[in-house]
Amino acid sequence: MIQLTIIKITGYGPWTLTLGSDREHRLQMLQASLYKEIQNLFSERNCLAFPNRFDEIFVITNSLSIDDHIEIQKQLVKSFELGLSMSIGQGNTPFEASSIADKARRTNTMLNKDHNIFGFPLGKEENSVQIIHMDVDGSTSVSAKKSPYEISLLIIQLYSEMSEFFLQRNLLTFFMGGDNFMIISSNVNKDEITKFLEIVKQKYDISFNCGIGTAKTGRDAAKLATQSLDKIRELRDSGKKDTRILEITC
Repeated sequence: MIQLTIIKITGYGPWTLTLGSDREHRLQMLQASLYKEIQNLFSERNCLAFPNRFDEIFVITNSLSIDDHIEIQKQLVKSFELGLSMSIGQGNTPFEASSIADKARRTNTMLNKDHNIFGFPLGKEENSVQIIHMDVDGSTSVSAKKSPYEISLLIIQLYSEMSEFFLQRNLLTFFMGGDNFMIISSNVNKDEITKFLEIVKQKYDISFNCGIGTAKTGRDAAKLATQSLDKIRELRDSGKKDTRILEITC
């Protein structure tokens, strides 16, 4: 069971108009500050946040209670003059959890009206989440052949390919900056990951390294996934067997 919380700025469009036309720089700074604070508050509770759109952030909130959400919401209200909603969903897959969270918001199903928190009654099933951390292998050599903007275009294309492939398997993909991607999973088959790596290699002549981590919370799963990725590099640097996919579970 995975628990996801979707945090969304409410009334964002009308609010931006009150800032006048010379507002874009202020909006960009605000969005960056909001993401930083959300990541900080949730990571302190062993959760992990992902930017979906600049006005919307997904968080793996396994084991977090309604009271925990209320406490974070109170701190966000103190720091920002924006309205924020939280929508909590639980599911067997990341996409199912996000869909249930979205359904609660759309049907105005509240867990806490005073603090604008949507959701259906939360179950007590044991939580687990799998994080797949991918990065481009040999990104330095790729960068040497293309301009910075062309590299950005390539990353966007890879992000699109990855997102569509894994969404068909009910997983959620997020670009984490540089040439790094993280996929929120439940229990993906390694053969499916291999299939994706082969598709990208054939279409773009790009290879990925893939570290997988499974744990009870998002932050722990991401840590293990990154450890797996680091281990792949260590094995390759030591001249041992060429490994593309490695998993660590706790």
